[in-house]
Amino acid sequence: MRGVGDTTDIVQKEMYTFEDKGNRSITLKPEGTAGVVRSFVENGLSAQAQPTKMYYLATPIFRYENPQSGRLREHHQFGVEVFGAKSASTDAEIIMIALTLFQKLGIKGLKLHINSIGCPNCRPSYNAMLNKYFSSRKNELCPTCRERLEKNPLRILDCKEDKCKVVIKDAPLMVDGLCSECADHFEDLKEYLDEMDIGYEIDPFIVRGLDYYTKTVFEIISGSIGSQGTVCGGGRYDKLVGEVGGQDMPGIGFGLGMERLLMVMENEGVKIPEPRLFDIYFCTMGKTAQKKAFALAADLREDGIRADTDHCDRSLKAQFKFADKCGAPFVAVIAEDEIKAGAAKVRDMRTGDEKIIPFSELKSYIKQES
Repeated sequence: MRGVGDTTDIVQKEMYTFEDKGNRSITLKPEGTAGVVRSFVENGLSAQAQPTKMYYLATPIFRYENPQSGRLREHHQFGVEVFGAKSASTDAEIIMIALTLFQKLGIKGLKLHINSIGCPNCRPSYNAMLNKYFSSRKNELCPTCRERLEKNPLRILDCKEDKCKVVIKDAPLMVDGLCSECADHFEDLKEYLDEMDIGYEIDPFIVRGLDYYTKTVFEIISGSIGSQGTVCGGGRYDKLVGEVGGQDMPGIGFGLGMERLLMVMENEGVKIPEPRLFDIYFCTMGKTAQKKAFALAADLREDGIRADTDHCDRSLKAQFKFADKCGAPFVAVIAEDEIKAGAAKVRDMRTGDEKIIPFSELKSYIKQES
């Protein structure tokens, strides 16, 4: 509540909080960043040379909201966080990482929206401007936004109610009221993005759903999943480390929902390649050959090569069939003759070529030919 903000939708409407059998208040994690920050502080990582660059993968996130396309009450997040760097170059790098990820996955047609929501120096005057504007149209706001008007008028900009959206579109813009430090930071960010030929749109109504953000906020949006089009969102949180008990230190990061990401890939026809289980598979004939192959596979694994052999007493033909089904690019045949010669008959399953490779040269051969 302290980090995310008690006037946010996440805390007011979506957070699962309950008492367990020991009468302890339990909250299911509604987002990833605050937990990473707490870990960063509790493990003394701020004492290390900065910046610290971290990521988390497949962390479960829980929010009580109406299930619909792109929104799930339980989903999993991938996120990247950087601590200890205040330069706008870090903001640009974080955005570049997210866009590069989408590019590597083959996702196209994404739009980058950026904004600056200022800092504790310039935000009070902006909040006063918002309060004045929304007070003049208070009767047009939803009940929740009328409450926000008194506590945190900036949160009104994040309202999804249609009637509030009509009022919001004429509200004062934060980008017009930034202090010199925030304005310079935002200009620097745009110049870094321009230098990398990254296209963007300034969206003055992005505030994100969390109160810990300062300065840069951004969203990456897809047009292929309907109204819930944001596939990645993030921003700078220069006060959050201090908020949870650490020394004051800047931070920035992003999070993306993995289920929503998979939905975008499916809608755009991006095929996820099957993982390759083996680099080489040993097909054997006889107990002695099986034991030799077992030892060779273990030795190759020590060197980072994915190797395996038959554990089901299949026939040689069935072993080949299994290796082919698993997509093994190389199959090494070991029988009595191969043991005597100290070499395996290796077939390149992609071309059908076969070579006799000494056992001692299998590592270098697989690494060179893979």
